[in-house]
Amino acid sequence: MMADKREMKLDLLPEDCIVQILSFTSPHDASQLSLVSTMVRDAALSDLLWEKFLPSDYREISERLVLPIVFTSKKELFLKLFKPLLIDGGSKSFSIDRTTSKKCYMLSARELSITWSTNPLYWCWKPLLHSRFPEGVELIMVCWLEIKGKINTRMLSPGTTYGAYLIVNLAGRAFGLDSLPSEVSVKVGDHESKGIVYLRRNNGNNRKQELEMVIMRHRVETLRSRVDRGDQEHVLCERDDGWLEIELGEFYCDGVNDKQVTMCLREIKGEHLKGGLIVEGIELRPKYFIN
Repeated sequence: MMADKREMKLDLLPEDCIVQILSFTSPHDASQLSLVSTMVRDAALSDLLWEKFLPSDYREISERLVLPIVFTSKKELFLKLFKPLLIDGGSKSFSIDRTTSKKCYMLSARELSITWSTNPLYWCWKPLLHSRFPEGVELIMVCWLEIKGKINTRMLSPGTTYGAYLIVNLAGRAFGLDSLPSEVSVKVGDHESKGIVYLRRNNGNNRKQELEMVIMRHRVETLRSRVDRGDQEHVLCERDDGWLEIELGEFYCDGVNDKQVTMCLREIKGEHLKGGLIVEGIELRPKYFIN
């Protein structure tokens, strides 16, 4: 009897009260709770609820979309934003993280500051296979490799720890990229995280690496001592979309103060020639912490 009375009282609550209760859960939980009763189901499908799950600036983001989204409900809009969509003329992409419902952005290679990338002798801009952007850039040959990206924390979800990832690939002709580790960093205000990464696949051509080491052994050993190794060594990780990613670092977005986030990968101490790095962009997405 007690269970029936509680269910009756829930059904008698105004829909906006049920919406307010469901808004303290997650989108997944709200969908599951819609099975409790007809009244809860109606509240769980209401635009009033799903507008609370959407980013507070979703209208502004929608206006920046390259291709407008057609939707009949706020829940449908929310679900469509799981897929990365081009914004700002195709120079960035936006999506909602499936697990946390937080905002994710990716800055295209055109949005980055890449040393000498305007010189066709050093870098080649072209359409890239399986890229979400109209074009990316491939390193022909340089001795000074430096890639920087910037974003303001006001664009991100507050109260969230973000990771910044450089999305790249390695051409078959890639050379000189792993003779020395590249330095990676993320700086927000006075906080800066640092690390290093060797730009090579885990299953790379070991014979080629050994040959390069023999040729440059003494120089490499000397130069490696000059590299700022930072807190940790990062690795190239394969993604489901066929690209590789390098974690540049992480930072916390408090949502209180607008700060500029500066993300960087550089290898400028070796002064040796390197080439074959293909750059799609820098992705920012929430980090998950498992207790």
